[in-house]
Amino acid sequence: MHAKSQTHKTINLALFDFDGTLYPKDSFTGFIFYTLSKRHIVKKSLKILPWIHAYYLKLYPAHAMRARLFQSMFKGIAADFVQNLAQEYALQLTQNLDQNLLQQLRLHQQQGDHIVLVSASIDLYLVPICEFLNIELICTATEIKNGLLTGHYSSEDCSCEQKKLRILQQYNLEDYQYIYAYGNSEEDLDMLSLADHPYMMGENKSLPELKFDALRISPNIERT
Repeated sequence: MHAKSQTHKTINLALFDFDGTLYPKDSFTGFIFYTLSKRHIVKKSLKILPWIHAYYLKLYPAHAMRARLFQSMFKGIAADFVQNLAQEYALQLTQNLDQNLLQQLRLHQQQGDHIVLVSASIDLYLVPICEFLNIELICTATEIKNGLLTGHYSSEDCSCEQKKLRILQQYNLEDYQYIYAYGNSEEDLDMLSLADHPYMMGENKSLPELKFDALRISPNIERT
């Protein structure tokens, strides 16, 4: 939990994980199947089969598996082809968000809170999702050179400690009255450690009640 100063603040910071939290499924794997042919997926999967087996046996970490999978599947593919499909895919995802978490996000927006999606998933489809939701984004960034996806990231995989580090790099927590964080897995624990009001899917029975500042008008929204 971050240390508070005595200066009066009126804005909260709300940090949302994506896969398994705001979106109930694995968006990264879904993106592979949405954009690439089955033949391509099978061909590339065979080349990294030992790592896939190791991952499912919990012998190979998720962040390393995501990077290897992205490189295998997308290296050398035209960026505009993938980006066009990413726009379509993003629209589908926005129509299938967790309704309770989406309502919580809207409550934060109604009271003027600063909202950030913090995800290990990739920017190709998370950027249009955040544009649609009108929120900010911290995520894993993909690399494009000469119009092609290189298969590499241009940032670190945004999971575990990286989530915390990148939040602290981009936001001064002392600027906010309260910090809220919403996650669903061990990869979110570092992010949740920053929060006054952490929420872990599957562990906390109810979403945190939002703290409304007396100087702000509370949103006229009822929970359903």
